[in-house]
Amino acid sequence: MDIKFDIKPIRIKKAEASVYRIPIEEPVQTSFGVMHDRPAVVVMLEDSDGVIAWGEVWCNFPSVGAEHRARLFNSTVAPILLEQEWESPQACFNTLSSRLHILGIQCGEPGSVAQVIAGADIAMWDLVGKKSGQALWKLFGGSPLISTYASGLSPTKPELLAQQKWDEGYCAFKLKVGFGEERDFQNLASLRNLFGNDIKIMVDANQAWRPENAAQYIAKLSSLNPFWIEEPLPADSSIQDWKTLANAISPMQLAAGENMRGHSQFHEAIDSGAFGVIQPDLGKWGGFSGCIPVARYAIQHQKLFCPHWLGGGIGLMASMHLKAAVGGPGFVEVDSNPNPLRELLAHPLPKVSNGEVCLSDQPGLGIEPDLAALKPFLINIL
Repeated sequence: MDIKFDIKPIRIKKAEASVYRIPIEEPVQTSFGVMHDRPAVVVMLEDSDGVIAWGEVWCNFPSVGAEHRARLFNSTVAPILLEQEWESPQACFNTLSSRLHILGIQCGEPGSVAQVIAGADIAMWDLVGKKSGQALWKLFGGSPLISTYASGLSPTKPELLAQQKWDEGYCAFKLKVGFGEERDFQNLASLRNLFGNDIKIMVDANQAWRPENAAQYIAKLSSLNPFWIEEPLPADSSIQDWKTLANAISPMQLAAGENMRGHSQFHEAIDSGAFGVIQPDLGKWGGFSGCIPVARYAIQHQKLFCPHWLGGGIGLMASMHLKAAVGGPGFVEVDSNPNPLRELLAHPLPKVSNGEVCLSDQPGLGIEPDLAALKPFLINIL
């Protein structure tokens, strides 16, 4: 990834991860688990010039996972960040990935290690943007206007939340499925009845089905014209299983990527032809350093590039800048469910109009957490 910026090497003098948890009235349901509160792992970096930057680590599951990831960052990533000057975030990402690779294998947590590295990478790029005086979308050579969709519509009266999001300016929607054939069908039908046949409605099974029965479940939904079918199989299913399913449900398209790690896995998925939609989550793997090359490879191969995100506001803004950086067709995912950690961590969030967002010219991610308002939700992880 060849990104040019005119700043001196970066010396980090402070690096720490914090956990915030905020209660919610309605649990967030998926086919594999329920979120009873909303957590966020926030990465803060400060360099030798006193510039402060922010990143976020994916941490939704398990329910105790946020505290563990923050401790993992503070004990493994932070000491490496403080050791030396960094010529670029990409160099830092490569070093962290190499140095912590064996640790991830040894502790059986390559995913958790990748996630804390990703949070560091987001913050490093925010720092570079601030020091160079450029918004990240502009630093990467992109354009500020992006399309969005309202995600996370639950299996309980999804039409009510969908209507609210429509009123807020969203024009595409994603429904959670994997709760039984009849319930899934009726929920999707309720959205079709609300919006008609021309509005894009995606469905996300969250790995609910198996190769032997996925096509059956999808066939039930096919008459309602879902725009894509997301993760109908376990994410570690073989490429052959994905290709077989893609052929069985054509012309509907498969979407996946939030549970993939590494360029080789993404390239294999893209090259297979099984997936029409590629969805890396930059807080689970890669940050900008890993995901921008994936995005460009996906677009080069005529895939929709639609970053995944379902967390706090820092990661959401990073996801928006990622999409804006590379352009091309596709959407940015915006969680429909109430989560004050979106607004409190990322002020000001851009407004949606006619399904689109226009990012500002503010340097870096263009946002700052409201630390005073967040203080009641800060968790002591010591």
